[in-house]
Amino acid sequence: MKTPPTDFDALRTIAVSRIYLDNFDHITASWVGMGMKLAQVALSYGADDLHGTIIEEHIFHMAGATSPQLQTEADMIKAIREAGRTPVQRNTFYEPIKVLAETSQTANEAEPPSNKSKVLEDNLATA
Repeated sequence: MKTPPTDFDALRTIAVSRIYLDNFDHITASWVGMGMKLAQVALSYGADDLHGTIIEEHIFHMAGATSPQLQTEADMIKAIREAGRTPVQRNTFYEPIKVLAETSQTANEAEPPSNKSKVLEDNLATA
């Protein structure tokens, strides 16, 4: 391959996959391959899953990935919330185990959600 796919190519592939692969219940954005910021944006392009916590990733990094080698549960929860989504812990069959709703709200958080993700808006120009 002369040139690797661009971030836009990755987002377009996820969006088209959501449309054409209607027999697939879930489409995952891999933060290891895409980077966390692009994976967050991908949640607004048709992905409904971020590949979970990883303690030590080797395969992507052997191929040249520069993403972090791990993500903690707290980091994943934060990234999902920043993308305007509700984190849900699930099993391997995509059955919900636990919905991680907000536990406390400040006065600013009491406002109804605007359906706009700050992460999406901030990162769309760089994706």
